[in-house]
Amino acid sequence: MRTVFLASLRTHIPRYASAAIAVAVAVAFVVVVGVLTSGAQSGLMDGLGAPYRNADHVVSAARWPSSELDPKAAIAFTERHGDDAAATGRASLPVRVNGRRLPEATVGPIATSEEWRWQKLSSGRFPAGTGEAVADVYVASAENIEVGDRVRIGEGAAARDVRVVGLVLSPSPSAQASMYVTWPQLLQWRDHLHLNAVAVRGEVGQLPGGAKAQPPEGFAAERLTYVQNRVDSLSVMLLLFAGIALFVSVLVIANTFSILFAQRLRDFALLRCIGATRRQVVRSVRREAAVVGVLASLTGTLVGLGLGHGLIALINALAPAVPMGAAGLPVPWLLGGFGVGLVVTMVASWLPTRRVVRVSPLAALRPDTAVDAHTATGLVRLALAALLLVTGLVLLGTAMVQGSTALMVAGGGSVFAGVLLFGPVLVPRLVRITGALLGPAGLLATRNAVRNPRRTATTTASLLVGVTLTTAVLTGMATWRSSLNEQIGRDHPIDVALTSAEGPVAPDLLDRVRRTPGVERAISVDGAVARVAGLGEPIPVVTAPAAEQVARDGGAFARVEPGKIRIDSEAFGKGLSLRPGDRVTVRVGDRWAQLRVAVGTGWGPAGVVAPETLATLTDTPEPHAIWIRASSGADPARLGGDLDELADPVGATVENGLRTWESLDQQLGIYTWSALGLLGIAVVIALIGIANTLGLSVLERAREHAMLRALGLTRRQLRRMLVTEAVLLSVAATLLGTVIGVGFAWVGYETIVKRALSDATMHVPWPSLGIVVLTTALAGLLAAVLPARRAAQVTPAAGLSLD
Repeated sequence: MRTVFLASLRTHIPRYASAAIAVAVAVAFVVVVGVLTSGAQSGLMDGLGAPYRNADHVVSAARWPSSELDPKAAIAFTERHGDDAAATGRASLPVRVNGRRLPEATVGPIATSEEWRWQKLSSGRFPAGTGEAVADVYVASAENIEVGDRVRIGEGAAARDVRVVGLVLSPSPSAQASMYVTWPQLLQWRDHLHLNAVAVRGEVGQLPGGAKAQPPEGFAAERLTYVQNRVDSLSVMLLLFAGIALFVSVLVIANTFSILFAQRLRDFALLRCIGATRRQVVRSVRREAAVVGVLASLTGTLVGLGLGHGLIALINALAPAVPMGAAGLPVPWLLGGFGVGLVVTMVASWLPTRRVVRVSPLAALRPDTAVDAHTATGLVRLALAALLLVTGLVLLGTAMVQGSTALMVAGGGSVFAGVLLFGPVLVPRLVRITGALLGPAGLLATRNAVRNPRRTATTTASLLVGVTLTTAVLTGMATWRSSLNEQIGRDHPIDVALTSAEGPVAPDLLDRVRRTPGVERAISVDGAVARVAGLGEPIPVVTAPAAEQVARDGGAFARVEPGKIRIDSEAFGKGLSLRPGDRVTVRVGDRWAQLRVAVGTGWGPAGVVAPETLATLTDTPEPHAIWIRASSGADPARLGGDLDELADPVGATVENGLRTWESLDQQLGIYTWSALGLLGIAVVIALIGIANTLGLSVLERAREHAMLRALGLTRRQLRRMLVTEAVLLSVAATLLGTVIGVGFAWVGYETIVKRALSDATMHVPWPSLGIVVLTTALAGLLAAVLPARRAAQVTPAAGLSLD
């Protein structure tokens, strides 16, 4: 049998090449999943986990976020570890710049050691010792702070004067502060200090009371989960794509080997007839599969590494705002990919031969028939499919009620397995319906495509998986993004607001604002300066009937009922003593009105009232604010700085809410681009599966094609028939996958999105899904080009002589 084994490898190299490609690409997909998820985790660590990226452990409150570290114990713990520890936190202290007090100012630590320093320098330099500080670049832009300014931190005897020596970007929102000073300086205000965590290098030792230690990745994941209302999106994505990688790999490899060895059933039967035992045939097949599996898995591992790093570079080039980090070497994924390729190859190669060795050689020599739904085997298959569908639907319903991600994944897998088992009944009918649209020209291709229902269903299975998941993820991402946009839009309806309490803004200021790069739209807002009981300083009271032109919430915040005044609670911070429902007196000159307070956020230090209310307070409203909608991709820091230059001469303040959108877009960008990269590879694998299946089918049907050529079918007509067949399979799988994918996305919306964002609404990106359908149809056409060309090159005489 050794001679037979070696001869088989030499003889069937072209056919094994198709199987090897399927294995290598499937293994590469698994490895790419690992590389991209490693890059996504690294990108998140560069943002949310930036202060802890060089730590071995992070010490935080055991019951976070309900409590913080005990300040005295945490300070002592940090001091005890010396240069091997760095604390993160901030102190709420009065900060005055040029005699002006900054609203809601906080002061945080910045390390003198480059290893612990996580802030990114924008201009100037980092502080080196006592009397020096750096300012957050967004705070500096909003408050007109420049390098070289003198700043006073604290009050009374604890006040200290420091000089701003630089401006920094703060990638971690949880550790962000208005100003940063060195740790020894910050300890001067230890009574005001609130510590979130301590990054530790080396051994942790004795923990402070009520604290826990965990790896930096776990700490960042915990914080991110809480930010997303306790929905661990990254873990869900990892779980989902690990399942995708395994499932698509098994389908493609098993389908390719099934067809490959089905074509060799006669060879195996002849070996049995001349004396080979069942064990010898199975052992020979296993050896061949092992050689192919090992070589293809090694190739796929190397290709996957290169492709994964290439995709990260491409994502960073196409979307610079999406911080995909440098991926490490994902050893578990490498070993897992190699193992999947080898094990699935062995199993997929053994199953077809099992049928041969269990029957007599003469029976195996007879033509094979497909499983019919009316036979006992077909009925068992349909019964199992029905059971899986019912079980899956029950699990999905339970997942939506309980909000269980595990049940959602299990239910989705069960439903999809049921659909695949129904494939021999369902897919041929879809192919016939699609082929009917082509008229007589596609009749022969349609009949060829559905002649073997089981093979038709198996051929489209991998593409069905890819399209279903692509549709589900695109719909899920669109729903998640639109829902987050709606929520953030309610909290920050105005991107940038210029507000003047000293007097009306100049008539030409609106034109200059509109000409500023990064401004999409801007409107002026009329009002009058008023004194509101409970607020220390006069503020503009404005009305904005045209707010929907610039507001991200459609202007809902500006629609105020008569007799009410809406106050931006963030603009006044802790100094706001007013509460919703309070009645306050609002005076403009000698006019006044009793108004009920409503509270909101996101438009700056101005009270918003109804037009009727403003009319009772003044007869001559003047523009006291300009509200701005930024264009897509606008740089928050640059736009804020440009608008500051326009606002300062007229004494207006600038409220920049774009930073929240920038942080949101970065996190969603990591998920979106990672998902699209992985799904793109999944679809490529599926199309390779179709190309492999069609290529092997061409070899199997060589005599049939030769007969058609002998009866008058031209080469062009033969190529057209095979291409049409592939397109029919692709379109049928795509349409079915789109329907199932939208259904899965709805389940994910009910299970995950609505629990994280209570006001979320389902959003189906129909244009993107239309592009998916067209792309897969075109890709199916391209997948058929080489097999069709190969079939057309065989002459009728040569084809009829094949056995």
